[in-house]
Amino acid sequence: MTSNITEAQILEQVIMPDQAGMSPESARAILDLRFDSAAVSRMNELAEKNRQGMLTEAERQEMDTYLRVGHFLNLMQAKARLALASGA
Repeated sequence: MTSNITEAQILEQVIMPDQAGMSPESARAILDLRFDSAAVSRMNELAEKNRQGMLTEAERQEMDTYLRVGHFLNLMQAKARLALASGA
């Protein structure tokens, strides 16, 4: 029997957002990470095309990649906030 575990679920297990283990300097640096304006514009463009049902397969893959990176960033930032809150 195969499971349909996602990359995000695996990363969540690796990152362990319930355990701090990060220096305050590292935590602050991670919290400063953002997509640049070109990436945000591209994500908005892909989202609009998706809403209209006009994405090509390549664009769908690109959108999925942005989503996975965004989820990874969210997990890392959650861990960073936890580290700062716990005084790590």
